[in-house]
Amino acid sequence: MRVLSNRTNMASSVLCRRTAVCSKALNWISTCKPVSSIISKYGLLLQTASYNPKPLRLNLGDPYIPDKDSERTPEWQKTARYNRKLFGRYGSASGIDPASLWPTHEELDKIIAVENEWNPPLEVMRKNIAAREKEETEKRLAKERLIAANMAKMPKMIADWRKEKRESKVRLKEEKARRAKLLTEARERFGYTVDPRSSKFLEMVAEIEKEEKKKKKLLKRRLKEEQETGSVTPPAAAS
Repeated sequence: MRVLSNRTNMASSVLCRRTAVCSKALNWISTCKPVSSIISKYGLLLQTASYNPKPLRLNLGDPYIPDKDSERTPEWQKTARYNRKLFGRYGSASGIDPASLWPTHEELDKIIAVENEWNPPLEVMRKNIAAREKEETEKRLAKERLIAANMAKMPKMIADWRKEKRESKVRLKEEKARRAKLLTEARERFGYTVDPRSSKFLEMVAEIEKEEKKKKKLLKRRLKEEQETGSVTPPAAAS
């Protein structure tokens, strides 16, 4: 009995100590503002998460039909598309005449045109394929004829290109010789080497070209006069 009483006293003392520690902890938490605010927010979250709203009742017996004559009704609720949607959802309860939902003659023509464009009949597709193949064949034959014609012209084109290349080389060589001759003449005239870009050299070249043109003109006139006098002279004297 003594041992049991000792154990009971020990357990009660331990329980008192733990109770005191818990009360101190609760007092400290209550005095701490940030922790209390966190606990309040956590409680609000728990309350929000446990909220179970009632489901909305569907008004199937009395559907919403917009007033087409009202100014408050949006324009998109006055269109034929919206009328088709209402009739498809509520049927005759929508109060819409099914005949008004049928497309007009203009709309039917557009629908038929689009259908024929994107889904043509089989015979039309075969004709289109045949026409496209014929066009591709004509283009290929025209290209082959052009290639054959160009290949036939190829030898002459190559010969003309070689001739032009030779003539360009000759012209370049003559131009170099003429330039060297002009530089030599300028050195002899001025007594020193002249820069080809200087005004003196350019004036000398212009003067020489002017003299050459005059000589060519005189030579051409002389040849013409000789031809005229030769045509007038009798054949015996000419022989």
